[in-house]
Amino acid sequence: MSRILETKDFVTFKSYPLVGKGAQNKGMALFPRRVKGKYALLARLDNESNYVAYSDNLYCWDTARVIRGPVSPWEFVQIGNGGPPVETEFGWLVLTHGVGAMRKYCIGVDILDLDDPTKLIGRTREPILTPNEYEREGYVPNVVYSCGAVIHRDELIIAYAMSDWESGIATVPLKDLVAKCLL
Repeated sequence: MSRILETKDFVTFKSYPLVGKGAQNKGMALFPRRVKGKYALLARLDNESNYVAYSDNLYCWDTARVIRGPVSPWEFVQIGNGGPPVETEFGWLVLTHGVGAMRKYCIGVDILDLDDPTKLIGRTREPILTPNEYEREGYVPNVVYSCGAVIHRDELIIAYAMSDWESGIATVPLKDLVAKCLL
C-alpha cells in the first residue's frame, strides 16, 4: 500500500495510507505546490503510462487523467516519473524513466503546463541519460533511474542510481534541455 510520511522536525515521522484510484500503483510523486487550489500528484495507474491526479484531500486520490504513454523505442515497455515535478518558467519539468528493449531503463524529460499539468507541452525524443558501460553491471543491470532533481544556477542537477549498486550526479544546462523538449 502506498503511504505518505509526514514530519515537522525530521526526527519523528507519521505514516498515512494513500487511497483511491489515483493511488493504486507505485511511482507517485507530489507536485511541490497546489495547482488551481488542489493537491496534485503524478501517478502510474496502469504500470505503463504517466497520469496526473488532483485532490482536495492529501490522502485520497479518486480521479486521475493520463498525460501520455510510451511512444519511443527507449520507453516502449513503460514510462514513469523520476521524482517530483520541478517548477520552471517553461513549465513543470518531469524526469521520466523509460523502459525499453532488454529491460533497459533510461531517463528522459517531459514538460507539463504550469496551470494544467495534464497538458504535455514538450518531451525529449531521445533519453538524456542511458546506462554507459560502467553503469550496466550490478544488482539490477542496464538501469539508470532518478528520484529527483533540482535547478541551481540555470542547470538541472540530477541524482541517479545505476544498476541498483551505485549513484551518480549528472548536470545539464536548463535552456539546452528545454530546447530539446519542444513538441
